Amino acid sequence: MFIETEDTPNPATLKFLPGRPVMGDAGTIDFIDADAVIGRSPLADVVFAIPGVSRVFLGQDFISVTKADGTDWSDLRPAILATVADHFAAGLPVVGEGVGVVEDAIAPEDQEIVAQIKELLDTRVRPAVAGDGGDIVFRGYRDGIVRLTMQGACSGCPSSRATLKHGVENMLRHYVPEVVGVEQVEG
Repeated sequence: MFIETEDTPNPATLKFLPGRPVMGDAGTIDFIDADAVIGRSPLADVVFAIPGVSRVFLGQDFISVTKADGTDWSDLRPAILATVADHFAAGLPVVGEGVGVVEDAIAPEDQEIVAQIKELLDTRVRPAVAGDGGDIVFRGYRDGIVRLTMQGACSGCPSSRATLKHGVENMLRHYVPEVVGVEQVEG
């Protein structure tokens, strides 16, 4: 199995492309540390077993791995490549049953607004963010405030807050007048 790697805007995060679906259409999932994985993802579990890995993000067709401070990519990259290749070659599952992100409950009167927000995020924002090794996930909407989570390379990127405030918030406010702001939700 040939796995490509790409740099991301976050120098501590590298994007691994195995040339096959990782999460596929099941969404994305961000493991902020090894404790967050327990029983949820066999793939993330073996990647976290590599010394120096601090975060694992599973995208549609890629894996973003964030290294710990003081760890060098020249040591870490080959170990991750071998581990991911072995995992897929063995035919093991990526995640366990029912693993995913939980959204806040949406008020019935906000359903149409939320549908517009999700459509804009899916068509205009997520493809660009995925190209940088991350994702932006809708978490909720209430009183004009859209709650979003930056995942993968984007979660620790120095420009993520600016992306949310100046890019995503402005776009949502332009197309969905009911939106008054965007709030970043961790985890």
